[in-house]
Parts: sequence; structure tokens; C-alpha cells
Amino acid sequence: MAKITISMPDAMSEYVTARVESGQYGNVSEYFRDLVRVEQRRKQGEEELRRRLEAAEASGVSDRTAEDIWADAEARYKARNA
Repeated sequence: MAKITISMPDAMSEYVTARVESGQYGNVSEYFRDLVRVEQRRKQGEEELRRRLEAAEASGVSDRTAEDIWADAEARYKARNA
């Protein structure tokens, strides 16, 4: 496992220490590993959203009305929850 040394202001260090001492994390390394995992998931979510938006934009404008789209969504919802 790689080792990384970081520097931070005292206030941040105290915050991290408090999180560990509260029992939320077993140690400081666990806290930072969790931060990295959260950032990775956030980034993946952003990339997925970007891909979906690009696909939607590339598909063009629908000739369906808002009412048609809403009725279709309601029908699918009712079918799933029946």
C-alpha cells in the first residue's frame, strides 16, 4: 500500500481527529480513504450524467407533446407499482 504524507492547517487536523475520536473512523487513514472513495463515486456520477446528457442532446428534439410524455410516464409508473 502506498503511503502519502499531507500537511493541513491545525483547524482541519483537529476536525479529522475529532471524526476519528468520535468512532466514525478507526484511524486517520480510514478517514482519508473514505474521502477518496466519495470523490471517486461523485466523479463517476458526473461522468454518467454527462454521457446521458450528450446522448439526449444527440437524439434530437422529440415530436411528442409534454402531455404524451407525462401520460407514458404515469402508465409505466402504474405498471411497475401494480
